Amino acid sequence: MPVINILIFLGGLVLLVKGSDLFVLTSSQIARRFGVSEFVIGLTLVSVGTSVPELASSLTASFQQASGIVIGNILGSNIANIGLIASTAALLTNIKTEEVMLRRDGYIMLFASFLLFLFMLDFKISRLEALIFILFYLAYLLFLLEKVKRHEEEIYFKDFMIYFFKFEYFFDLKSKIKPQAREYGIKNRNSGDTKKGTWKSEKITQKKNESESNIGMRTKTELTTELTTELTTELSTKSKTEPENEDIDVDITEEKPHEASLLIEFFKLIASGVAIIIGAKYFVEQAVFFAMLLEVPETLIGISLVAVGTSVPELMVTISAARSDYAGIALGNVIGSNIANILLILGCSGLVHPISITGLSIYYIAPFMLIMSFLLILFIRTGWRVKQFEGLILLLLYLSFMVLILRLG
Repeated sequence: MPVINILIFLGGLVLLVKGSDLFVLTSSQIARRFGVSEFVIGLTLVSVGTSVPELASSLTASFQQASGIVIGNILGSNIANIGLIASTAALLTNIKTEEVMLRRDGYIMLFASFLLFLFMLDFKISRLEALIFILFYLAYLLFLLEKVKRHEEEIYFKDFMIYFFKFEYFFDLKSKIKPQAREYGIKNRNSGDTKKGTWKSEKITQKKNESESNIGMRTKTELTTELTTELTTELSTKSKTEPENEDIDVDITEEKPHEASLLIEFFKLIASGVAIIIGAKYFVEQAVFFAMLLEVPETLIGISLVAVGTSVPELMVTISAARSDYAGIALGNVIGSNIANILLILGCSGLVHPISITGLSIYYIAPFMLIMSFLLILFIRTGWRVKQFEGLILLLLYLSFMVLILRLG
């Protein structure tokens, strides 16, 4: 029954979205508990947090070799981000923007869109092209985390292209990994009372060797007296700190509830991961079912049901942000999500399985995505704000295009 399939489709969507939210939150908490740096957390978890539903559904579709769902989801999500989400925020309030948002992130979004269209012209996205997407996304993250923070002056799109083609991101990544590995080694060497005792013994031995090297200028009596005094001091210090060691043992015993909470977080992580897998599986399966039932291309299902469904959480966040006068943040999230959709999600999906492209995507959907991206950049450029009537234009264009593309299908 189609009604049952609709319920399964909606249930899969709920599992996918809620599971993604819980997965990102719990992963960040566990990573911090284990001392993982903010750099690694930002690079892996937070940066893709808002795109997890699109990533899970696209990867699942790619494993099932449903290329139409993958490309329809990516193109449809980017169009919906501009024509539905950004336009809604602009209708609620005029979105104030900054020049750097246009000249850096806005142009990178436009570049990624043109690069996607260029790669689509041979009717497929190969694994090599998918790898290029991922390299660009890695460079973009490192560019924001390293290049932008190190310079007081504004950094723009041309600086990003120089950064990428000079392979500076490899050096930045290497400089981040080495200190973390060194710090991890220091922590391991300094952990435990036995290792601390060994360190103290090496220190005493080192001093003894230095003393023996100067034996010609010092007498054996002076050397023996110095070593005896130092050893006595060590024993005295140890005896004084014994009560403190007892306190430490008590604290460790009292941290069992803390360990229990960590187990709960691991359980949440596993449960959310299972929810994402199950939700994405049923969500994509039912999307393919509706495509076959309605005898329409998978791309249309991807651009409509899948793309809009995975964009609903971002739409709710955007409405909340616009009402709280944080619409600029919502616009930044739209631009960042569009970049991640192309470079990260399509890149990962293309590595799993090469993506076949239909004529509908090349001749209609991708060009419209470019038009919407260009219009958003143009509206940002005029007065550094997206006005309400400009938001209305974007929304009407989006609704008109969806009606047209469904009729064509």
